[in-house]
Amino acid sequence: MFAKSLPNLFTIGNLFLGFIAIIFVFHGKPDLAAMMVIAAMLTDGLDGRVARALNVQSELGKELDSLSDIVSFGVAPAFITYVVAFQEINPPAAAWGITAIFPICGALRLARFNVMNSDARGFFVGLPIPAAGGILSTLALFHSNVHTAVLIVSTLVLSFLMVSRMKYPNFKHIGIPRSMLWLLPVLVSAVIALAVINPGPAAKLVFIPLVLYALYGLKKSVSRRIRRHRARHSLETELELEKAAH
Repeated sequence: MFAKSLPNLFTIGNLFLGFIAIIFVFHGKPDLAAMMVIAAMLTDGLDGRVARALNVQSELGKELDSLSDIVSFGVAPAFITYVVAFQEINPPAAAWGITAIFPICGALRLARFNVMNSDARGFFVGLPIPAAGGILSTLALFHSNVHTAVLIVSTLVLSFLMVSRMKYPNFKHIGIPRSMLWLLPVLVSAVIALAVINPGPAAKLVFIPLVLYALYGLKKSVSRRIRRHRARHSLETELELEKAAH
């Protein structure tokens, strides 16, 4: 019974950390809030692996995971960004709209993932919401060093990438041996302890690989479009030469 519930406990931990992130930013602690989102990314990445390791996957776990993700990686990052950077935007309705776009696109991304089952293809269609939420949360910590316009554009770009058709690498096939499952609570506890002890630098350090991941999918998509355009142009040129020869 406990084995069947273990993956869902990680998922609930993801939801709990997202909720705590909202509370932290509400009390003026965006650094800690961002680290809670990063910790939620860890638990989100573990629940499915634990379920596969124990062979206890379920539809309940799948739906619970999506509902947790929209809070931890949709609502929480948007709220962090709004509190630290968007409150001064005029008119206020513009700030509300920009903030709302992110979790809305995240919800659409999750709904599409659930019906497309792109996980079986070895890639994600659109930027996964945990990565997008992690980027937005950590980017908000740079609000004193970057113009608000940069954060606005970043929010809109990340929202677009989530609902786009761009392909991103899927690392879910990397499993966890059953003999190592006992280490997972220790790992999660260590990350949360790091978040409490030294939240700011730790969160900003995670920002770099997340941005590289987002840019990777964008680069691959642009490269595919360029190759497709060149191939089509080459084919058209060959057809024109054949017509000219006849």
